[in-house]
Amino acid sequence: MKLLLFSLGTLVLTYISRASLNRPRSHGFYRFFAWEAILALLLLNVDFWFRDPFAWHQLIAWMLLFASLIPLAFGVHSLRSRGKQTAHREGDASLYKFEKTTQLITTGIYSYIRHPLYSSLLLLAWGIFFKLPSLLGGILVITATIFLFLTAKADEVECTKFFGPQYQEYLKKTRMFLPYLF
Repeated sequence: MKLLLFSLGTLVLTYISRASLNRPRSHGFYRFFAWEAILALLLLNVDFWFRDPFAWHQLIAWMLLFASLIPLAFGVHSLRSRGKQTAHREGDASLYKFEKTTQLITTGIYSYIRHPLYSSLLLLAWGIFFKLPSLLGGILVITATIFLFLTAKADEVECTKFFGPQYQEYLKKTRMFLPYLF
């Protein structure tokens, strides 16, 4: 059953990522593989989601899962309210509508971290891992982490091309995923 769910999930992710998968160096290309690792991790640990709810690993898992909602909510809100979206951001048909911003956002959560949506996925992946830590889970969460890092680096290259020196200055002032840390 889990193999079937993974296959269906992969089909959905492939459809969603179809434009990015044709551009191997795009941020969406790497993001697809991060999503795949997170999906596999979710299916690996889904049976243990509510078992032993007060175990140390479950408490860490819930903290990370709830924490993943914070950068997601603030990041999406900032993109939609301050990003000056356009339907046709030149040069990249693989961007989702909310990613097609024409204004560099450097306020709100973006004044602390450059990639709140990827930060959210990172916290989500580690939260799912801590539902039941295991060797296979560790391999999957590290894989997701590596692909999210590659996603962010590719996104930074794309943003530097689009926003120019303004983005390069922004890179110097913010962290990638965690305020003041990383």
